[in-house]
Amino acid sequence: MKKITLLVLTILATTTSFAQFDLFGVRAGINISNLDYSSEVPSGNAHRNGVVVGFTAQFALSDHFSIAPEIQYSAEGAKEEELRLDYLNLPVFAKYSINEKLSFGVGPQMGLKIHEYKDGYQNLMFSGVGVIEYLFYEDFYVDVRYSYGFTNVYDDDQPYEAKNSNIQIGIGMKIF
Repeated sequence: MKKITLLVLTILATTTSFAQFDLFGVRAGINISNLDYSSEVPSGNAHRNGVVVGFTAQFALSDHFSIAPEIQYSAEGAKEEELRLDYLNLPVFAKYSINEKLSFGVGPQMGLKIHEYKDGYQNLMFSGVGVIEYLFYEDFYVDVRYSYGFTNVYDDDQPYEAKNSNIQIGIGMKIF
């Protein structure tokens, strides 16, 4: 946990040292997630609908480019109880604003599993994530995101190999 706290503080410190603070906000939405198996698929690998809630920040680097770190709770994995995985995710987007209303971004995401420690699943996950965001009314926006895991969700001693695949549809509000 100390490493994650240090990572978040480092990201925030480096981005604020050369960027102008642009916004802070909250975001919530739904997840449609599943596990993408490259090995034998266990029964019950149906998609899981879950929630995502979190806090966002954005630091303008220029008129069109910004860095946007976030912290969010995300219910992922698959529908079966033993395949449900909940994470505290830390995505960091490099965003490009096409105009005042529309932007898109890509970046890495680190996820810390927030339930049992030794349960056959990795505790730390790395993913790539992309977002399209539309500001529809002053301080309110909608977005669609897709993330795909780079790391196997199972521990090395497990016979399966799978990666998280997740679509998020969210709504956010800029606080300041």
